[in-house]
Amino acid sequence: MLRVAIATCAEVPELDEDGPFLLRALADRDIQARPEVWDDPAVSWDAFDAVVLRSTWDYPSKWQAFLSWIDDVARRTRLMNSAAVVRWNVDKRYLRILTEAGLPVVPTCWLEQGALTGIPSSAWNGRDELVVKPAISAGSKDTGRFTKAELPTIERLVASILDTGRPVMLQPYMRSVDEHGETALLYFRGRYSHAIRKGPLLAVGDGLEAGLFRQEVIDPRTASADERAIGERVLETLPFARETLTYARVDLVRGDDGAPRVIEVELIEPSMFLQHGDDAAGRFADAIAEAASLSDHTPLPT
Repeated sequence: MLRVAIATCAEVPELDEDGPFLLRALADRDIQARPEVWDDPAVSWDAFDAVVLRSTWDYPSKWQAFLSWIDDVARRTRLMNSAAVVRWNVDKRYLRILTEAGLPVVPTCWLEQGALTGIPSSAWNGRDELVVKPAISAGSKDTGRFTKAELPTIERLVASILDTGRPVMLQPYMRSVDEHGETALLYFRGRYSHAIRKGPLLAVGDGLEAGLFRQEVIDPRTASADERAIGERVLETLPFARETLTYARVDLVRGDDGAPRVIEVELIEPSMFLQHGDDAAGRFADAIAEAASLSDHTPLPT
């Protein structure tokens, strides 16, 4: 019997809303799985055949420790997704790579530590509202939507993020989100599973999220042909074979021209919204079983 740890954080020790669906599906496949808090020093990670990253959502505030933990677990057992994938995806500057490859990405301006001389006018990209967020983030923490009248607030948020050692990304707010929302495409082992609609998360004047993550309004969605096409292009562009990704999520919004644009590619700990796809939990469990059964795991050197 395979033994699998489902990595989470101390704030949600019994996993998120996906957890019960996934645990039942794994049990149906004779896989013994249990949640474990990622930074609990009492956990023996090498006692498991695999560790699956799920609701480790507190890592942005201690991202360096998280990456050290990722490497340590990868030395002991199979990590899903792999340490190489996590390290590539943890910093959202990967969007630069996708842009350079010709993918339609939401326009993004990057601010690095020590380089702040004000908010570039080009960051607004002709819009009246701007989204500010850390390049290393999860759950819309330290993220806000602002107007040009709030420039002092923007500058304070940018400075506070840079003080944590994280770059800042500035994106013009895409108005289509207010009506259309975001589309998230979910994949297991590179195979398309299902899609959801995520309602608008950010409003001007809301302030920053005080909890672990910003609450979301989620509904099932049938992805359009152009959304599916962009999702396929993203998976083929990643520097990893798509079938080696136990799970992946591609988040899209509509541009002013109505065409889909990539806003994020989630390969670390994304919610998979298993209750919104027919037997999505079963497909996820099958992907975990396939990856855990492979014989190609080579522990990282100590």
